[in-house]
Formats: sequence, structure tokens, C-alpha cells
Amino acid sequence: MTLTPRNITDTELALLRLLWKDGRSTIRQLTDQMYPEGGHSEYATVQSLLDRLEGKSCVRRERDGRVNVFTATVTRSELVARRLRETADALCDGSLAPLLSQLVRVSDPTPEEADALQGLVDRLETAGSSGKEEA
Repeated sequence: MTLTPRNITDTELALLRLLWKDGRSTIRQLTDQMYPEGGHSEYATVQSLLDRLEGKSCVRRERDGRVNVFTATVTRSELVARRLRETADALCDGSLAPLLSQLVRVSDPTPEEADALQGLVDRLETAGSSGKEEA
């Protein structure tokens, strides 16, 4: 199954965030973090969510003795890229420029973020210039 942003629910994303932060985790560890006062039904919920994420190729299950251990197979960066591409396709006819311009305009970037954005623009301009020279 191809991973698209609408395939990942908010609760599945919460599990992915835990896996990104903590790395390999058991169902019990994830349940305890998501539902500190949870019981059997919450454990079953986390197990079902992990089954769905495994079906979407977002997590990998390994047996460690009698316990299943899960690891994220999609990175935060990959998921962000997919969601941004989907949003650009849906709202901006596939163009990233209006989407990124709007994000910058409404986010009031810190000086550090502005420097990082300027660095990205500089790298893109340099890559574009070097590509034109080779042509």
C-alpha cells in the first residue's frame, strides 16, 4: 500500500512520534506512554494501531523473545515531504512556491529560521546557476 498523508491518522502519527523519539519500543512501552492510566483495552488499541502502521509500511515488527518490538520505517522527514507534496498538489496545483511562501508569511520565523531559509534559497540558486552553466 502506498503511503499517503491521509492514510496516517492523528493517533497513528502520535505512535510514530514516540517511535521517532525513543526508537525500538514494545507495545507495552508505547501503551504506557500514550495511556498512562490505560488497561487492556488501551493495549489492544495500540496493538491495532501498530498493525495498521505495519500494513502501511510505516513500522517494522521484530520478535525479541516473547515480545514484539516495533521500529519506525518512515522518517519524520519523509512523512513531512509526503504531506507537503499532497498539500501542494491539492491546494496549489502542485507548486511548492505558494505553499512555502504562505508558511513563511504566517509563521513569523525567528532570525535562525530566516537564516536557514536564506541558506536554502542560496543553495537552490547556486544549484540552478551551476546547472545552467553545464547546459
